[in-house]
Amino acid sequence: MSVLVGKKAPSFQAKAVVNGNTIVSDFNLDQFLGNKYVILFFYPKDFTFVCPTELHAFQDKLEEFEKRNVAVVACSTDTEQSHWGWLEMSKEKGGIKGITYPIVADTNKTISANYDVLAGEYDYNDEGELIATGELIAYRGLFLIDKNGIVQHQLVNNLPLGRNIDEALRMVDALQFNEENGEVCPANWNAGKDALKASHEGVAEYLAVH
Repeated sequence: MSVLVGKKAPSFQAKAVVNGNTIVSDFNLDQFLGNKYVILFFYPKDFTFVCPTELHAFQDKLEEFEKRNVAVVACSTDTEQSHWGWLEMSKEKGGIKGITYPIVADTNKTISANYDVLAGEYDYNDEGELIATGELIAYRGLFLIDKNGIVQHQLVNNLPLGRNIDEALRMVDALQFNEENGEVCPANWNAGKDALKASHEGVAEYLAVH
């Protein structure tokens, strides 16, 4: 598994459903450079069981992300038509109607491969083409990307393990606190709690109080 933290987030341009009702052909993350943070999360498959709980959970917290100037973007290896059909289904029937953030269609699997969250047996031939021996879907990868396009946090869960959306918000808070104050965030830090100076003296002072 590649570690992308500290590196430029891989660029892509792909079809996506935005605002829950519009298909665009050239969605990309470059539009956010210099302007917004990005939470890019991958999920395995449309019309499944754990996935809608995650997508709705992100929607429920979308206002909190937007307050922090964060764009939330979802991605799976399904087609944009599959995303559209799922968006037409109500939550009560297992659908994701009401989701407004973009859902990217990684139909050629290159986005998932470049972020190293592609699950399944595959390889590349001499021409650099991807060759698969079975179904290829994405693990539950999550990437926090700063306004300069650098990955600051990544988390990858196996297929049965749903994510904690509050933890994603906590990581946004920690990143922004560090950027604004220069202090670092200790274990179990949450917004409003004390941080510490990145020095031996700062650590000693923090531990003495806590």
